Amino acid sequence: MPSDRRILVTGLTGQIGHPVARILAQDNEVWGAARFSAEGSRERAESIGVTTVAVDLETGDYDGLPDDFTHVVHFAAWMGPRPDHDRALRANAEATGLLMQHCRSAEAFLVASTNSVYRPNDDPMYQYVEGDPLGDPASPFSPTYSMSKNAQEAVARTMARALGLRTTIARINASYGPNGGLPAYHGDWVAAGQPVPLRAPGPNAYSPIHEDDLGAQVAPLLDAASTPATIVNWCGDEVVTAEEWCALFGECLGVEPELVYGDVPGSQPGSAADPTRRIELTGPCTVPWREGMAAMIEERCTGS
Repeated sequence: MPSDRRILVTGLTGQIGHPVARILAQDNEVWGAARFSAEGSRERAESIGVTTVAVDLETGDYDGLPDDFTHVVHFAAWMGPRPDHDRALRANAEATGLLMQHCRSAEAFLVASTNSVYRPNDDPMYQYVEGDPLGDPASPFSPTYSMSKNAQEAVARTMARALGLRTTIARINASYGPNGGLPAYHGDWVAAGQPVPLRAPGPNAYSPIHEDDLGAQVAPLLDAASTPATIVNWCGDEVVTAEEWCALFGECLGVEPELVYGDVPGSQPGSAADPTRRIELTGPCTVPWREGMAAMIEERCTGS
């Protein structure tokens, strides 16, 4: 882990930003940027030793945000349910460029992207590699997300070269932990006796990565930053299907999961990623998926 550094984490109130900031704050001066619109969100962030600053990255008005950070970890993202392409580009692509310009004196910049930038492959068990074709997979939850994250990557690559700012673009795949993520939400639905929606015909493959591994891998990913930008899949070491983790949740909870398959035209049939390059940079993950998800479902169901 880095130590004695001045680190900015954006998207502090999000599913990944909070646990990563908590890990980094153990040995560093960590600042967290977010809108803090939810009641109690600012207090929760400050409780883990983070200095908070309220900022809306879309506006480009960063007057209250210092610019002398040694490292920046950029998790902030907009995932709107409406097909608002202008808003998505402004929030995910333009804001990234403006933030990189604001923090251009940093030693390294880590941009969190997503596995959904890849053009869909017909094989549901296919593991996407960093050089695969990019596309715009459909998402029923956020129709502009993949498009805007591809745009974000293009902006980040350009700014890395224009500013000489060492940058890593890391494509996150199925992050999870007590703070949330797709497996966590599936576990919540299993616990509540609700159906879990999956893509037809299945299997629904992912490369899940625990929030503890995300936090531990920030430092080596920042060390790997370069100009032109380093591109890497930020995924777990194991390919796991949603069917498998739902079965595990059922075992832990003593219930039978209800899986419901539906057709999502244009979506990625599977969402697994090749971890080879990431392992070369960070070493292997430390949280096996069965152990991590069993502990996660227990904590989310019991609060302990």
